[in-house]
Amino acid sequence: MVNAFPRLKYKQQDIFYFHQNYYAVEGFNLKAVDYLLKPIAFDRFLEAVNTFFDTISIEEKTKEESYNVNSDFFFVRSERKMVKINFDDILYIESLSDYIKISIHDKVIVTRETITNVEAKLPSQQFLRVHRSYIVSLKSIDSYTNELVEVNQKAIPISRKYKDIVLKKLENM
Repeated sequence: MVNAFPRLKYKQQDIFYFHQNYYAVEGFNLKAVDYLLKPIAFDRFLEAVNTFFDTISIEEKTKEESYNVNSDFFFVRSERKMVKINFDDILYIESLSDYIKISIHDKVIVTRETITNVEAKLPSQQFLRVHRSYIVSLKSIDSYTNELVEVNQKAIPISRKYKDIVLKKLENM
């Protein structure tokens, strides 16, 4: 039965379960997520399922990061149309609950999206979350103190939650 698996061409995530443990090596050679031996204890089953979801989560994060690395823009819906926003044009992003304001050089774009969703689209080497309501472009920072960063003559607060990370990153620039 296991002999059929090497012929599969598509990438898949498998958890094998058999009643004999000598199939385990073959299962892991096929890059199985996990191998369960019958009878299966619930704790062991739960561990295998969690390993599976951890693997999927890592792959999705890698795909998102590779998407961000290969592009220099993203789209948001604003005023009933999809608007292209270049990363280089962004000064800062401000959250207004379920809406965000994206301040770019010549205008402000308002979209119904959370700041966390937009943060996931941004390259982390170019942007910095400084507050639960603000993300700033690192290249747009004019000055900073322990309490705020100034971008395009706007004072943006640094929250206590992000303070250590923000100051460490700014000092290493």
